[in-house]
Amino acid sequence: MAQVPNDIGCDNQECIAKDECKRNEIYKDKTAREIKTFGGTPTKKCGKFLQK
Repeated sequence: MAQVPNDIGCDNQECIAKDECKRNEIYKDKTAREIKTFGGTPTKKCGKFLQK
Protein backbone atom coordinates (compact mmCIF):
# COMPACT_ATOMS: atom_id res chain seq x y z
CA MET A 1 0.00 0.00 0.00
CA ALA A 2 1.40 3.37 -1.01
CA GLN A 3 2.00 5.96 1.66
CA VAL A 4 0.11 9.25 1.41
CA PRO A 5 2.43 12.31 1.28
CA ASN A 6 2.50 14.49 4.41
CA ASP A 7 1.24 17.56 2.53
CA ILE A 8 -2.18 16.06 1.71
CA GLY A 9 -4.83 17.61 3.95
CA CYS A 10 -8.04 16.01 5.22
CA ASP A 11 -11.44 17.71 5.47
CA ASN A 12 -13.14 14.92 7.46
CA GLN A 13 -14.90 16.72 10.32
CA GLU A 14 -16.50 13.60 11.84
CA CYS A 15 -13.18 11.84 12.58
CA ILE A 16 -12.52 11.19 16.27
CA ALA A 17 -8.88 12.33 15.88
CA LYS A 18 -9.39 15.46 13.74
CA ASP A 19 -8.11 17.76 16.51
CA GLU A 20 -4.92 15.69 16.91
CA CYS A 21 -4.21 15.21 13.19
CA LYS A 22 -1.73 17.22 11.14
CA ARG A 23 -3.77 16.54 7.99
CA ASN A 24 -6.79 18.36 9.39
CA GLU A 25 -4.59 21.22 10.62
CA ILE A 26 -3.05 21.84 7.19
CA TYR A 27 -6.53 21.63 5.64
CA LYS A 28 -7.78 24.35 8.02
CA ASP A 29 -4.76 26.67 7.59
CA LYS A 30 -4.83 26.17 3.78
CA THR A 31 -1.23 24.94 3.47
CA ALA A 32 -2.18 21.52 2.04
CA ARG A 33 -1.21 20.93 -1.58
CA GLU A 34 -4.29 18.73 -2.03
CA ILE A 35 -7.39 17.99 0.07
CA LYS A 36 -8.94 14.54 0.52
CA THR A 37 -11.44 12.95 2.86
CA PHE A 38 -9.93 9.99 4.68
CA GLY A 39 -11.91 7.29 6.48
CA GLY A 40 -11.93 8.34 10.12
CA THR A 41 -15.22 7.96 11.97
CA PRO A 42 -16.68 9.28 15.24
CA THR A 43 -15.24 6.15 16.91
CA LYS A 44 -11.88 5.57 15.17
CA LYS A 45 -8.95 7.20 13.33
CA CYS A 46 -8.23 6.51 9.68
CA GLY A 47 -5.10 4.72 8.50
CA LYS A 48 -3.67 8.01 7.16
CA PHE A 49 -3.55 9.85 10.51
CA LEU A 50 -0.49 12.06 11.17
CA GLN A 51 0.27 13.16 14.74
CA LYS A 52 0.67 16.95 15.10
